[in-house]
Amino acid sequence: MTETAPTVRATGIVKQYGAIRALDGVDIELRPGEIVGLLGDNGAGKSTLASILCGAAQPTAGELHVEGVAQRLQTPLQARDLGIEMVFQDLALAPDLTIAENMFLGRERLASRGRWLAWLDRREMERRSAQELESLSVRVRSVKARCSELSGGQRQGVAIARAVIWSSKALLLDEPTAALGVEQQDQVANLIRDVAGRGVAVMLITHNMQQVMELCDRVVVLWRGRSVANLRAGEYDIERLVQWITGAALVQEARGS
Repeated sequence: MTETAPTVRATGIVKQYGAIRALDGVDIELRPGEIVGLLGDNGAGKSTLASILCGAAQPTAGELHVEGVAQRLQTPLQARDLGIEMVFQDLALAPDLTIAENMFLGRERLASRGRWLAWLDRREMERRSAQELESLSVRVRSVKARCSELSGGQRQGVAIARAVIWSSKALLLDEPTAALGVEQQDQVANLIRDVAGRGVAVMLITHNMQQVMELCDRVVVLWRGRSVANLRAGEYDIERLVQWITGAALVQEARGS
């Protein structure tokens, strides 16, 4: 059986900030419907890599392919046009806007009459927002509610649903369950499974090892800016992952154990 071609493939990614090399030849592949955990200690380069994959930063060297086509992403808008969306840890929601307004922020729908008269089509934005939230089982009182009125789990759900509307290819998530309670974490985990079930490639940055064990089909571990492990589910346990994250597994390999 032929393996599905990667949705996103990054090879030899280098990111230099002056004398500091944040990424040093990182390789990663994201495939349709696959949940890939991106793991590493603080400062390992996870957020830098995610920023490059979503067009928020440009690599110093290396290659990036989207569905087999070489790309040089200069802006997040360019990545979005290719179907790649990123949900950052701060969610980037405008608290004083409604859910529907946040879902379509920067992509507002317009209704028009003739060539010169146009207005915001709030009804269509609200209809599409409600439809998307319902399909992902994100429960809110109304899409007309302000985001400031939502719980942490609901806000995360809205941020992911907003990304899902536009991410036809890949969804990148940075610590989506940080600071959430257990029940809310479970809701977000189910949301991630639903997104992958649609055939979207998902990359999950997290420090939650239990979540990795339950959700991820594969993990990539970064250590001091290098990709040091690429493991499929069943090839690791929590203890082994911690060894890779801390660099202890590299020491063991160097000693031949």
